[in-house]
Amino acid sequence: MKTLMIQGTTSDAGKSTVVAGLCRVFVNRGFKVAPFKPQNMALNSAVTADGGEIGRAQALQAIAANIAPRVDFNPILLKPNSDTGAQVIVHGKALSNMEASSYHDYKKVAMNAVLESHHRLAKEFDVLMVEGAGSPAEINLREHDLANMGYAEKVDCPVILVADIDRGGVFAHLVGTLELLSESEQARVKGFIINRFRGDIKLLTSGLTWLEERTGKPVLGVLPYLHDLALDAEDAIAIDNKVSSRKISIAVPLLPHISNHTDFDPLRLNPEIDLRYVKMGARIDNCDLIILPGSKNVIADLAFLKAQGWQEDINRHLRYGGKVLGICGGFQMLGDKIFDPHGVESTAEENGERAISGLALADFTTTLTTSKTLTQVSGKLSLAGQQCDVFGYEIHCGHSQGAALNKPLITELSIGTTGIDGFISADNQIVATYLHGLFDHGAVTSAILQWLKKDHGVQAVIDIEQHREVQLDRLADICEQHLQMDDIEQILQAGVSTSTSSSTTRHQEMSA
Repeated sequence: MKTLMIQGTTSDAGKSTVVAGLCRVFVNRGFKVAPFKPQNMALNSAVTADGGEIGRAQALQAIAANIAPRVDFNPILLKPNSDTGAQVIVHGKALSNMEASSYHDYKKVAMNAVLESHHRLAKEFDVLMVEGAGSPAEINLREHDLANMGYAEKVDCPVILVADIDRGGVFAHLVGTLELLSESEQARVKGFIINRFRGDIKLLTSGLTWLEERTGKPVLGVLPYLHDLALDAEDAIAIDNKVSSRKISIAVPLLPHISNHTDFDPLRLNPEIDLRYVKMGARIDNCDLIILPGSKNVIADLAFLKAQGWQEDINRHLRYGGKVLGICGGFQMLGDKIFDPHGVESTAEENGERAISGLALADFTTTLTTSKTLTQVSGKLSLAGQQCDVFGYEIHCGHSQGAALNKPLITELSIGTTGIDGFISADNQIVATYLHGLFDHGAVTSAILQWLKKDHGVQAVIDIEQHREVQLDRLADICEQHLQMDDIEQILQAGVSTSTSSSTTRHQEMSA
């Protein structure tokens, strides 16, 4: 197996997108490709067919490589649940919650899990396309590093550095990052990719020449700024939603620990739907639907929601006939109480109990559990006189029970003993479910829009799977057009011994 690692000078430099693009390119060139990220820190995750949890970006990259997601593609996943701590997930299963200092000591053990996955994949694939995390030049995190150069050194693979020119200071980012690496790590870097360029490429040529002369390493391409590229986000939230004709208005409170907000991409991408995230200090108003999203720390996010005055906004919205949808953690918030007897999320007490009062909009309670439900599911959704197949996945700690659940939103569930999920309120204004990925399927989206407004007027719904394929093919075409793919393939094949090639012809091709 040949391994190539894409590292970035900063977070959000475009590593995830570049790896996805290269996965599709190399598949198109006849290679059997697997994506890999040794360590990911993100609240957007996906459930694999065997019930493991990995970063959403690696699930997308697997789709780009035309293979099913598996836990080995992201052996270590960190899901932050506070400013200093995170849930540590190893090979798809939650290990424990750790503070940053404890995890720093654990990284030596985590590296073993990373290498186990690497070696398993080496037996099956031709190419491993690896994504780094953050920047390799974060000096305070260098010891026992497994996310960037620590991994690259262990498996002895070449590295390409990506920098985002739209941030400004791209040459300082690249040169500075290189200067902060050790001599062996510098030798491992085989070239640069500049991302998100807009303008006349000829005006950049002198800078590219200087960069190559200064570092002795080639620029392997300049990717344009793709204004309307829409792929599953690793973690960042697209706050701005450009709407051409608003027929439905949806508000999603932006909770501090919001998770799996990719649930809403099919709505956000629909030009007839105005989906907006309500930020701290703003009001939830003037909308048809409020969606309470998933959360990695439901108790803290519920307290935040109340402190923002959003509980009053939700109650007013319902009084005026608006509707509410709760998903996963948002579902749990709608009940009377959330109990946390084992301190899964909080050790705070309310009236002598480890619990927090919910929004009291439905008659049920939730008890958080130490074990996590991780599964792909299917069932039947019945709403607004319509019934359709529903597919999704569950990622949650906790079990909900109470009278409200006697009228479920989903029946014939493929898992569990009861075969039901969620609820529909007696007044038909509130629905909730544990299932993520509801809107990925057009029939479900249509049923929910019909429940929301019989005369909603939305002409079409987004088929997110088809949309994703179109975007990945477009991204691969962009990579073939703007990257020196033959040079990159040569780097992949030659490994660390790759020599630096002349830049003259390359710059002429870029300018052309």
